[in-house]
Amino acid sequence: MPRSSLAVRFAPAPALALALALTLTACGGGGGVHGKPGATGVRDPYFPKMGNGGYDVTHYALTLSYDPKAHHLDGTAEITARATQNLSAFDLDLKGMDVAAVTVEGKEARWNRAGQELTVRPHTDLDKGETFRATVRYSGTPETLTDRDGSQEGWLRTADGALALGEPTGSMAWFPGNHHPSDKATYDIAVTVPKDLQAVSNGELTSETTAADGRRTFTWHTAEPMASYVATVAIGRYVIMRSTTKNGLPVYVAVDPTQTAAAKKVLSEIPEIMEWEAYNFGPYPFSSTGAIVDRGDDAGYALETQTRPVFPGAPDTGILVHELAHQWYGDSVTPKSWQDMWLNEGFATYAEWLYQEDHDGESADEIFNSLYRGDYYGTPEKNKAVWAFPPAKPSSAAHISDPPVYDRGAMVLHKIRRTVGDDTFYDIIQGWAATHRHANVSTADFTAYVEKKAPDKDFSGIWKDWLYGEGKPPRA
Repeated sequence: MPRSSLAVRFAPAPALALALALTLTACGGGGGVHGKPGATGVRDPYFPKMGNGGYDVTHYALTLSYDPKAHHLDGTAEITARATQNLSAFDLDLKGMDVAAVTVEGKEARWNRAGQELTVRPHTDLDKGETFRATVRYSGTPETLTDRDGSQEGWLRTADGALALGEPTGSMAWFPGNHHPSDKATYDIAVTVPKDLQAVSNGELTSETTAADGRRTFTWHTAEPMASYVATVAIGRYVIMRSTTKNGLPVYVAVDPTQTAAAKKVLSEIPEIMEWEAYNFGPYPFSSTGAIVDRGDDAGYALETQTRPVFPGAPDTGILVHELAHQWYGDSVTPKSWQDMWLNEGFATYAEWLYQEDHDGESADEIFNSLYRGDYYGTPEKNKAVWAFPPAKPSSAAHISDPPVYDRGAMVLHKIRRTVGDDTFYDIIQGWAATHRHANVSTADFTAYVEKKAPDKDFSGIWKDWLYGEGKPPRA
């Protein structure tokens, strides 16, 4: 306590109450400083309620048990985090499910729910800088969520199990957390399933055990930071294929038996694609790679789930190149907000162009020119859609995955390449991935990085017309 507390002993009666109140305020009533609740949401420009303030998660330990017949999930989430302010309460994002109990540092915590917010009130306030562990026990029928663009995410039921996909908000359907890409963490995910099924997730499979009743538990470890939207769990019957690249990188591929014949050839290209991408983008940022191939009707899209992209049916080479390129651009170098999605999709799309260019296909310049002329796609509507809005300013949350983010984002990169030449361009994209490895970035970070790497060039027109400008730029 501060020395001013001595005044309480000698204060006249009328001053005693005031002095005592000031003392308790300064001491927090229990030897510390009063905390305040963390923010409910991080004010993302497109998903303002996602994520939460007041803490940073460092690790998730998820213990899950799933019964596909009953469509029932039991879960325990142990969340290790560091308080970034003095906290009296904090929120976790969780959509649906029933919460049974919450503890913080082993002590029962009060909690309540409102919409997707699970508000936790620890037994005692948490001090700024303090590392703490919150444990949430929950169960129920996990939900399939409908994204703003109409796509399905969250916990998707499949023909023989389930598939968890999280971009942009679906992860809150199967575990509580700080579900915004700006808060990345390491993961341990243990999934128990019926004896005839398997569970595949991110990272490395560290153990596989069988209980007396025959149910099997698969435990996966992700040592590198991961945004929750690229965490996944795939439950079903899979043909597992293991291999390594020439550099010894483990490749773990899980394929639905109905897709093995169609996917065999393209999946055998993973080691070669990984070597090509490492040559062009720099060292691979993770400790394993691979893919999950489910049935075509299990999900309506592919997703760059970290280390193990998910595909609905056998992919072609282009989409395989795209999702693996995301491991550098999106998964390792992750946007600070959903407004910066073009830093994911523009880079991955441009990786497709570069791969074609290096493998006897159209050059990136030819693709760029065809998009600008308006004859790249088969219909006028698709060609026109490229210019619907600037890649760095999607028109709404429903459009963060629309053509301008992908195609026009790639065109921005090609304009940079034309301006600086190939040597400097590859220095830029490799340096960008290396400098911000496992970090979060914004569009402003990228433009500043480009200008620093090529200080003798003028990029103002590219930023003004191609990155932020409305409509089709006046010249290619």
